[in-house]
Amino acid sequence: MVGLGTLINTGAIVLAGIIGSFFGHHLKQKHQETLMVASGISVLFIGIAGAMEGMLKVSDSALVSGQAMLVVLSLTIGGLLGEWLGIEEGFDHFGQWLKEKSGNAKDTSFVNAFVTASLTVCIGAMAIVGAIQDGILGNPSILITKAVLDFIIILVMSTGLGKGSGFSAVPVFLFQGTITLLAQVIKPIMTAEALANISLVGSVLIFCVGINLVFGQKVRVANLLPSILVAILMAYLGSIF
Repeated sequence: MVGLGTLINTGAIVLAGIIGSFFGHHLKQKHQETLMVASGISVLFIGIAGAMEGMLKVSDSALVSGQAMLVVLSLTIGGLLGEWLGIEEGFDHFGQWLKEKSGNAKDTSFVNAFVTASLTVCIGAMAIVGAIQDGILGNPSILITKAVLDFIIILVMSTGLGKGSGFSAVPVFLFQGTITLLAQVIKPIMTAEALANISLVGSVLIFCVGINLVFGQKVRVANLLPSILVAILMAYLGSIF
């Protein structure tokens, strides 16, 4: 069944949000704060691991780094595009709309939880590759694996940040569902180099989400999302030149 992976992924996030929110109400403030920092540190290391995998390699028995220019150009150009488009404000407005429509108008942490969780589970190569594989082959295996990871992440986030984390299921459903439907169109663009660039830049953005979780709102991560498109474009340009 085409789209099964996205449905499973979405359901896992919803379930994690419900369970996490339930337990979160029974925890003291200091426990919630500890869980929020714990989830932030976890996200930081997930980002670091993905970024280092893309930037470090062994050459002649020595560890060398690369792809620094890709990261700099992608984040710089993508960040400027994101600021111009006002993506962060768009996320906030959508979060406010969900907050009102879901009956959580009095939940002051809803929007922050929604935006933070959405960026964590939507960014990354697994979402794109998994959705394409699901759309073309009807194979949801990658998205099922992602569903397990997202369940754990959202369970912890919803316990520490609040029920807004569970509503990240909405952008995941829309994002991955759209890619699944357009899989035949997107597939030729997703070369091995493009996927590697997405993984690297996406991991850097996940690291930025972790910074915000641990240290407070420091980086407007949503405005950096166009960096992923720039990374794909650079892979395409690299193949030409």
